[in-house]
Formats: sequence, C-alpha cells, structure tokens
Amino acid sequence: MPENRQVLIDSLPSGKLEASNYKLVSSSMPEPAANEVLCRTLWVTVAAGARAGLQGSASYAGAPKTGVVMNGAAVARVEMSLSSDFEKGDLVVCNAGWQDYSVHDAASLKKLEGSVAPVHHLGVLGTNGLTAYFGLLDIGKPQPGQTVMVSASGGSVGHIVAQLAKLKGCRVVGTASSDEKARRLTQTLGIDAVVNYRSPDFRQLLKEATPDGIDVYFDNTGGDILGSALFRMNEHGRIACCGVVSQYDTSNPAPGPRGIPGLLVNKRITMSGFLVFDFAERYAQAREQLSAWIQSGDLAPLVDEIDGLENAPEAFVDMLAGGNIGTRVIKVAE
Repeated sequence: MPENRQVLIDSLPSGKLEASNYKLVSSSMPEPAANEVLCRTLWVTVAAGARAGLQGSASYAGAPKTGVVMNGAAVARVEMSLSSDFEKGDLVVCNAGWQDYSVHDAASLKKLEGSVAPVHHLGVLGTNGLTAYFGLLDIGKPQPGQTVMVSASGGSVGHIVAQLAKLKGCRVVGTASSDEKARRLTQTLGIDAVVNYRSPDFRQLLKEATPDGIDVYFDNTGGDILGSALFRMNEHGRIACCGVVSQYDTSNPAPGPRGIPGLLVNKRITMSGFLVFDFAERYAQAREQLSAWIQSGDLAPLVDEIDGLENAPEAFVDMLAGGNIGTRVIKVAE
C-alpha cells in the first residue's frame, strides 16, 4: 500500500514563518467508507491567506493548531470511489491539504469539466480568481478611463485584478517587491506602471505613476502601501480591502494607516472589506465569464509551480517574501 506523505504544522511561528515550523511525516494511505472518495493530490495551493490562519487573524480559518496537516485546496485524481457520483480517474477539486492522499465525502467534491487546464481551478477559477472578480467589479466598480491601483500586482489575486481592470478600459498601476519584478509585470501583463514598494522613493514614484490620482484601489497588503494609496485617492474613490499580507507574517501587526477617517470623509471615499464567500451564489456565473476571457486570450492567468510536496514549506516562506508571480502551487504528482 502506498505511503501517505503529509506536511504537518509542527509549531506556530512566533515571528516570521520558517520552514522549520513544519515537518514531513509518513502515514498509511487512508481508506474510504460509504459515499466517500479516495483522492490522489496532483497540485495543492500555497496561499498567503493561510498565513493569516496561522496567526489567528482570519476568523473564517478557525483557531490555529499544531499537529495537523497544513490546509490547502487541491486538484486531485480519484483513486477509489464508494460513491456513484465519481469514478476512478475523475479529476476533482478538494480541500486535501499538503498531503499525497485524502478521503472526502462525495458531496464536498467538485468534478472538473471544460477545456481550461485543471491547475487553473486552483487559481483563476478558484478562490483567487473569484476574489479578484467580485472584489474589483462589485466593490471597486471600475469605469473606462479611470486609474486602478493594485497592490501585490504579481500575486495570486493581484495579477488577475490587474488584467480585469485592463479589460474594463482602465489605466492600471501596480506595486511589486523589486524593480526586476516590476519590469516583468509590465512586460508580461501589460500593466501601465508598476512601482517598487521597497524603494526609499516609493511615495514619490507612486505620485509620478498616478498623475491623475487613483479612482479604485484594490488592497492586498494594508500597511504603508495602503497609507500611501489613501493620499492619492480621488474624490468618490473606492477601496476594496481584500487582504493584509504585509501584516500576516509577524507576531506584531502594525496599526492602521494615518488618514482614517479624515480622508474618507473629506474625499467621500468608500472603503469596503469583503470575503469571497459573500458571493457564493454567483460563483458559476463568474467562472463562466473568466473561462471565456481565458479562451479568448483576453485573460492570461499565471501559475508559479514548485515541484515536490517536500518543498511546500520553503515555497510558502519564499512566497510571503514576494518570490512568486501568479498563483503558487505545489506539483505533488503527475
């Protein structure tokens, strides 16, 4: 019987996350019971939001725990099914976590269909793409000719937001962790300007990149980038608060930026937090539209693939430091 490798949370980080907070163990392959399905993980996500779960700052993730498999959505292949809804060989999306094999109630699985590459169901057709779609279009409400700023514009959500904003006829300004990454994003995704937030001249560079101010800001980072964007917002601007990745990887999150609520009042800015689960009833509609844009070539989702389950902890640490462009996934099996 094949072994089941699992990456467990061995300890909760007291400061920045380290690969040593995890350990790789082996156990017996689980067996399905009635109406259950045994799945073989092919790809599994490495998501910034999972760091908030380890910090205890994500209410939807529950209290952080040690000794459990690190969570993560996966594309998996059905190895054994005791449900009439699935057959061996079917590809599904499931919450497998960082492990080779997992057992699931058949009702919790989503069978993959359509012509889009399976791995994209962890990115643009998964939580990342849905977050980008609803956060930008429903919360940000961009209009042609407006300026949209996207922090972490090379990230799993940000690189999709930037492309959707371009599709809506907007001028798009992003942020990135280095000049080289900024160049890659402008060349690869067609973002109009990308500013290195680590530059000592960041505020001046952002001002130069947004000569007409900012109408919509999609915030993935919080912190100083949010503070800088606030002072560039135009009257009646909209801010969609998606995440606070700059504050996840620490035991001492910084306070909120200056200018709240004064700037919000004076400029009549709408600043809204949201969770993608708020839009669950419209997931199918969004996936249909995103798939159509992919097939037409108007949307080019990026996948940042790391090979090997054993490399997941290092890949997570590197991602939190800005090492990825696109949706980072771990390839676990062929």
